[in-house]
This record gives sequence, C-alpha cells and structure tokens, in this order.
Amino acid sequence: MNLIYKNAILGALVADAFSMPVHWYYNTNALDRDFPKLNNYSSPLKIHPDSILWRSKYTPRNQEADILHEHAKFWGKRGVHYHQFLKSGENTLNYELALELIQWIADSGSYNSNGWLKAYVDKMRTPGWNKDTYLEEYHREFFDNRSKGKDLDQCGVQDIHIGGLTQVPFLLAALDWIGNQDREDCLFTIQSHLSLTHHGKTIKETSKIFTNLLQALQQGAELRDSIDALASNLVSVEQLETWSQFEDRMIIGRHLTSACYLPQSFVASLFLAWKYHDDFKKGVQANALCGGDNCHRGVVVGALLGAVNTIEEPLLLNLKNNARVETLFEPTSNQLPH
Repeated sequence: MNLIYKNAILGALVADAFSMPVHWYYNTNALDRDFPKLNNYSSPLKIHPDSILWRSKYTPRNQEADILHEHAKFWGKRGVHYHQFLKSGENTLNYELALELIQWIADSGSYNSNGWLKAYVDKMRTPGWNKDTYLEEYHREFFDNRSKGKDLDQCGVQDIHIGGLTQVPFLLAALDWIGNQDREDCLFTIQSHLSLTHHGKTIKETSKIFTNLLQALQQGAELRDSIDALASNLVSVEQLETWSQFEDRMIIGRHLTSACYLPQSFVASLFLAWKYHDDFKKGVQANALCGGDNCHRGVVVGALLGAVNTIEEPLLLNLKNNARVETLFEPTSNQLPH
C-alpha cells in the first residue's frame, strides 16, 4: 500500500468536499455572507448567487447523448446551485468519476483506454448515478461528438480547465498498485488518459508537473523543494515568497485568476500549497475561501498537502467517500495488489 498516494487521494477528496458549497462563488462578499464560518464541511444553500445555469444550455442530439437526465429541468433557471443535491462531506462529479476510475481498474486488474471510455459512457448515461446538476463543458462536448457518430477515442475536445487534472492522483495511485512504477511510463499513461477528454498543450504540460510533483513526494522529497525544482517554469520561489506575505484573496482573484483556466489556476493552486505547506486544513480552507473554481483547484492543493501532512481525523470521518477509499486499499483478493 502506497500511503503517500492514498493520502494524496484523500486530500483531494477532502479539498473538494470542503469547497463544494461555495464552488464557483466569484463574489467573495456573497461567500462570506452565506458561509460566515466556513471551517468544516457544509451542505450547499438552495440559492447560488453566482450561478450561470440560467444561461447554460445543453440539448442532446439523441437519447444516447442525454447525460443531464433528471437534472435537465434545472438548466436555464436562475439561482440554482450546481451541487444542490449534495450533502455535507460529499464529492462533486469529477471526483466521483476519479473514484470510478480506480474502481474500474481494481475490477479489471489493468488499465486500457478503450475499456475506461466505455465505463465512462456507461456511468454518465445512467440516470440517478450523478447527483450534480451541472456538468462541465467537456462532458457535454464529448457526448455531443459521440452522438455525431465519432469513435470514443475521438470525442475529446480542446480544454484548458483545471478540472481536467482531477484524475491525475487517482490514476497515478492505481498504476502504482498494478505494478507500473516506472516514472516516465506512468506519465505517458496519465497524459494519454487525459487526452481522451482534454486536448491541448496546456493540459499536457500542467499534468506533467502535477504528476512529477506527486512522484517526488512519494520518493520523500519536501513539498517546497519539489515545487522549486519542478514548477520553476511557471512560478519562481521569489514570487511565491512575495505572494505569501499577502492575504490569499489579494493574490487569487486579483493577481491570479480564481477561475478555472490553466495555467493560472494551476499556479494559484501551487501558491496555496506553498504557503500552507505544513498545515493541511488551513490550506484547503484557504482554497475554499478564495472562491471561484475552488473544487477543481482542490485536486492540486489537497493532493499535494495531503501527501505530506496529517489530515485531521474529523475531516476523514465526515468525508462520505472515506470508507470507499479504505475499501479500495484493503488487501483483499478482488482488489488491486499492494
């Protein structure tokens, strides 16, 4: 059992669940008003002040492209929270898919892209499986391409959203479990996997840095040293040290985007990981309080901080997917080898 990768997964899940009720709050005054004491998991409020579902549209070309299912009736309406049906401590869609990826590899005993694409389609096409009302653009465009008759491995699109990095620590852990521990081979597999849904140079470059960081931490490297060594082409130590002297929202939201777009969203995540390198909860709390696409920044912040810090027991006990992760790591005959 690789505890570093396991803790990285748990850290990512915690950061996502922590941010979930204030996901895509761009008005931090509204965030502070709605959640004045955001120091633990919470359920979302009924009304989301920054929701864009009222102007979001998705019309499936045919039944095979229907991935909204029972949530379709909420699209086009104002104030609808993206995660309105999630409860305190639950995870958003991209993280649920990441857990499904690990489960699928555990059941299959190996990884192959065609098998995963079929599993992905089956999950997204199952009514009731996903409790999230909002689905990111890449899901909608993937299934629109599928409805046009494209082969599954040709349905991915150009995408620079940080949500595309969500599966990195989960797949890295699974590859390690099945005995693939060659660093370059793992990186190739991860980048090829992400390209099934997310095309482009930016996602490829940021996924390389993220993967290399996790691999370095697994080998015992210090977090700040690793960021310095592996991410210096994006941000310098001097810049990180300077930013760390300011309030988080002075950096994320003013100097760096709080939105989803790479590479700035990745740099924002590295900044929080740097600043809170020795305090997991403060890091994930700071990420949530910066608003914007905090759930998806959480995969970087949570995984990096979780890999090198103790995750507080209450955060694990109240994380709804904690038991599932523990089950996946059990050394039983129907799970991956350790």
